[in-house]
Amino acid sequence: MHALQDVTLNVARGEYIAIMGPSGSGKSTLLNILGLLDRPTAGHYLLDGVETTTLGDARQSAVRHRKIGFVFQFFHLIPRLTAYENVELPLILGGVPGAERRPRVTRALAELGLADRARHRPEQLSGGQRQRVAIARATIMDPEVVLADEPTGNLDSASGRDVIDILESLNARGITLIVVTHDADVGARARRLVRFVDGRVVSDTSRTP
Repeated sequence: MHALQDVTLNVARGEYIAIMGPSGSGKSTLLNILGLLDRPTAGHYLLDGVETTTLGDARQSAVRHRKIGFVFQFFHLIPRLTAYENVELPLILGGVPGAERRPRVTRALAELGLADRARHRPEQLSGGQRQRVAIARATIMDPEVVLADEPTGNLDSASGRDVIDILESLNARGITLIVVTHDADVGARARRLVRFVDGRVVSDTSRTP
């Protein structure tokens, strides 16, 4: 049994796609492949026209760091780092000079209403605040694609709506947004809804804005 079977998916730049389906249907596997975290055992994955499956690990890592941002259900913030330091980390790894990092991180936190939480560690933040820090970290490198895996799954309804509003504002700026979700309300907000069952695409529908 393969996690994904005969999946063909074309994603245009700037699209907003929700991926839904029961647990074990292949949604997260697809997201991991799109994010260059996993390699498919067969088939091809072209990102900006580049065949990624033949790239070495270092090259894949460089493409992932430059082009893709990740938002996860459980935030994956580093506990010992402050909100500021968590957001700054991708810039450090990318070799961005300190003088340039400072205004970028400060602006990113301010845009997400976190200016007064910059020196707080994750344990000192609410779930919604932690997810906003995670979004700031995911987008600090100006990625072309944001992949969100159950981004509201660990939040209350109000915080979840705030997070989706933020993600949709990123999409409005031209970032391609792909969201895996079990929440029908979240799925209904996307411009395109792809449903998976047993590793296969069973429907792929778009709606008029």
